[in-house]
Amino acid sequence: MTAPQPTQPSDHPLLAALPADPHIVELGQPLFTGMPCSPNHPGFRMTLARRHGDMVRPDGGSAANEVIVTGGHVGTHIDALSHVSHQGKLHGGIDAAEAQTGGAFAQHGAEQTPAMVTRGVLLDVAAVHGVDTLPGGYGVTAEDLQRAARLGGAEPGQGDVAVVRTGWARHFDDPVAYLGKESGVPGITEDAGAWLVARGVRAVGSDTTACEQIAPGAGHSVLPVHRLLLVEHGVYIMEHLALEDLAATGQHTFLFVVTPLRIVGGTGSPIRPIAVVA
Repeated sequence: MTAPQPTQPSDHPLLAALPADPHIVELGQPLFTGMPCSPNHPGFRMTLARRHGDMVRPDGGSAANEVIVTGGHVGTHIDALSHVSHQGKLHGGIDAAEAQTGGAFAQHGAEQTPAMVTRGVLLDVAAVHGVDTLPGGYGVTAEDLQRAARLGGAEPGQGDVAVVRTGWARHFDDPVAYLGKESGVPGITEDAGAWLVARGVRAVGSDTTACEQIAPGAGHSVLPVHRLLLVEHGVYIMEHLALEDLAATGQHTFLFVVTPLRIVGGTGSPIRPIAVVA
């Protein structure tokens, strides 16, 4: 019997399906002390715990390391299905109080949030309106998403990830403007969420602190889109996406890749999502 010949990396069928000259676009914001963060969550902090020279090995080598403190919903992240309840129930009718007994979720924990390698669809609502950034507090409607799909030549479908660009990420370096306490923050409305659910998307992402419309001065007082997506339909939510570089490519469909951290019993996870485009 002839022994099988080693397969060259370029011969792998999954690699063969990639574009001949793939380009990776980062969809996540950098993590740094002082970055904008919802007041509902503990902020990100990083400091060096050991510096070069604190300890030098006999051969002259030295090492540095850090301590990181962060909430699960800080920076670019994904919401687990345990993140939001309604009338005391999580997705699937699970009792929230019972599930969280002991300080970690026994059901719908972040470790159960799947990695995703699927088609991504950019819905560029800012481009639909011919602006760099939608106004604070603007409510993105189902009609806006339909127009964005026509503009990009692609509508999200079963199992896809839909990312909605408002242009608000342009404010990320200005925490006050980005959080929009006084101005409000643009985002999808309930009927836009229902439009996405009807198309069978697996996850929805936005370039804002909350994947929904935040009215001026209202803060995160109510989150109907979170209820609709997470609780009622089990659709994952990603927030604080960086979509400007993706929009600049002119590509509205792409290979979307994300791998959440497997935080046992958690309600969310930091992520580093990427888009692979031709």
